[in-house]
Amino acid sequence: MTVDADLIAAVQAAVAAGAAESTSAWVSDALRLKLDHDRRLRGIGDFIAAYEAEHGEITEEEMEAAVRRARERAIVVRGGKVVRNGMAGTGPTGAE
Repeated sequence: MTVDADLIAAVQAAVAAGAAESTSAWVSDALRLKLDHDRRLRGIGDFIAAYEAEHGEITEEEMEAAVRRARERAIVVRGGKVVRNGMAGTGPTGAE
């Protein structure tokens, strides 16, 4: 097995800092996270396929509209302070 030198250095630094018990433990955790990530992606793909089979293909326009709605509701926090609340005009953190 070959691993990029920068990844080995990062693992060794994590072990030296006490953030990982050992290189083997760190690699096991990383592989577990990758497997979980892949499982979730498959689940999302399966959900979208089932949704589209029942309701039709999700269009670019529908995705763009969903992104706009999410951004409108988003709460932006910088440095621990709310700088924009998606609920504009509703209080001290909203755009009055």
